[in-house]
Amino acid sequence: MTSSARHSRPGPTTAGALRVPQITAVFWLVKGLSTAMGESVSDYLVGVMAPPLAVLLGFAAFLAALMAQFRAARYRAWTYWSAVAGVGVFGTMAADVVHVAIGVPYAVSSLFYAIVLAAVFVSWRATEKTLSVHSIDTPRREAFYWAAVVATFAMGTAVGDLTAVTAHLGYGSSAILFAILMTIPAAGWYWLGWNPVLTFWTAYVITRPLGASIADGLAKPRSRSGLGLGDGPVALVLALLIAALVAYLAVSRSDVQPQPAEQLETARN
Repeated sequence: MTSSARHSRPGPTTAGALRVPQITAVFWLVKGLSTAMGESVSDYLVGVMAPPLAVLLGFAAFLAALMAQFRAARYRAWTYWSAVAGVGVFGTMAADVVHVAIGVPYAVSSLFYAIVLAAVFVSWRATEKTLSVHSIDTPRREAFYWAAVVATFAMGTAVGDLTAVTAHLGYGSSAILFAILMTIPAAGWYWLGWNPVLTFWTAYVITRPLGASIADGLAKPRSRSGLGLGDGPVALVLALLIAALVAYLAVSRSDVQPQPAEQLETARN
């Protein structure tokens, strides 16, 4: 890509402009909160209205947020995290519908979504030669990225229910299990020099069942191994926490990745 192309007037999904945030501690915190919120919001909507209507509203919100993300010229905290929140809600619904409406066991749906995710990664790697989030700078790469994100949310929802319900671990034990599993890629990357792309996506997948287990553990009644706080209140508190953190990111811009031209200039200096 030429220098003039990089510095041309920004348009929707501008090629050369990085589309996702820098991976920081705040990124993982917001990601974890968004997975928990997606679980609570989905369960709340399904509980207060007809499930088909709830799924339709979830899909509409997800589609609107994703369209806004693709129309943005480059990474913006509010548009990006709104899309993640939309995926969190709709991804949860997609996994739950397969189980509740169709009767597919959690083990089967977990395997199915794992295969879908693997297919996305294989196609992405074969097409773009990289799965790095530091290379999401074209519409096609961003499409692969969001396909992977949707698949991780759907699979993580099914896996979380698989351990908590099918395996009878309960939400608290499931959360502890996934928290322990989360430390493996983190430790491997930090101390053992494991591949950063592999460890990132492994951790990204695990955050979904971790967040879902925590949300369900807080919201579900005590008869189902929860604390009984309710899906609505838990969803509201999580949404407020996410809004506060995203507002901080939007103002501080601490998670904005350097653009290629900026990286080159930094290297020269």
